[in-house]
Amino acid sequence: MTATNKQVVLKNYVSGFPKESDFDFKTTTVEFKLPGGSNSVLVKNLYLSCDPYMRIRMGKPDPSTAALAQAYAPGKPIFGYGVSRVIESGHPDYKKGDLLWGIVGWEEYSVITPMTHMHFKIQHTDIPLSYYTGLLGMPGMTAYAGFYEVCSPKEGETVYVSAASGAVGQLVGQFAKMMGCYVVGSAGSTEKVDLLKTKFGFDDAFNYKEEPDLSAALKRFSELLISKRLMSLTVRIGLHKKAAIHN
Repeated sequence: MTATNKQVVLKNYVSGFPKESDFDFKTTTVEFKLPGGSNSVLVKNLYLSCDPYMRIRMGKPDPSTAALAQAYAPGKPIFGYGVSRVIESGHPDYKKGDLLWGIVGWEEYSVITPMTHMHFKIQHTDIPLSYYTGLLGMPGMTAYAGFYEVCSPKEGETVYVSAASGAVGQLVGQFAKMMGCYVVGSAGSTEKVDLLKTKFGFDDAFNYKEEPDLSAALKRFSELLISKRLMSLTVRIGLHKKAAIHN
């Protein structure tokens, strides 16, 4: 049995802001049967996560970022984190119907070989599966580990979160509020600043593009001395193995 398989394919390496013309949208076919003895699984992709690190992979290969994010190959589908359902399996840990989280292609169907550090079986299905692309996926794990394990905050401390309206930053701010911290965030537009204060519960926030002196802005917007600063960009966490910078 075969089925059509729509794919998002990188046409050329991207320079500057990605454009639709940098990609091709192709339709191929996929066999619903794996070769005998295969250790792979065929999955139908249900949700795909679009994350900032993917922009690095769209550029020409760069030795300085190769360890963090391998470049995509022009002419092939891009890939990223997603939630999928197993259609056919040759892997002993997965069977037909299982739900899987991990790296898959930006396409309707993918054939992958699960790896322990890149994929896991979804056990809890009593919550929306889309949560595994956010709170229960890479952004949530990054925010949780960076805040609780690296930053190690205490109740009553003041926490500053940069890139605070992003997938990681908005979670860090909410974790900090749950901890009983005073939370200040920065973002790059008035709309994002409003979002931090009205939806995500930040105590205060400011547009860093309007601040010529960051230190002065922090003193003005914070009620207490900033004791911990969490750099919430995944790129920084990956490169430096830490997310907290002490003032």
